[in-house]
Amino acid sequence: MKVRFCKHNKGKNKVAIRLGEVYPDLNVKIKDCIKKCGPCKKGPVAVVDGITVRGEDGDELYQNIVRMLEGNSPQEEISLSID
Repeated sequence: MKVRFCKHNKGKNKVAIRLGEVYPDLNVKIKDCIKKCGPCKKGPVAVVDGITVRGEDGDELYQNIVRMLEGNSPQEEISLSID
């Protein structure tokens, strides 16, 4: 799976590092832009295999990404949007 973060998004470093440590085979990259400017301005966001995943903070974003990796739905519907 691919996980992409925008370099301008707050909290991305901690989430990216933690994902890399826990899931070393996961393809995690911080890009110049992930073309999700609206959600990116509002809070922590990542793109996981083409699906936008959000969280209220970095910890919730991490948990929502882990849920996706494990084949489960994110905690709240509003935390996930398919673009």
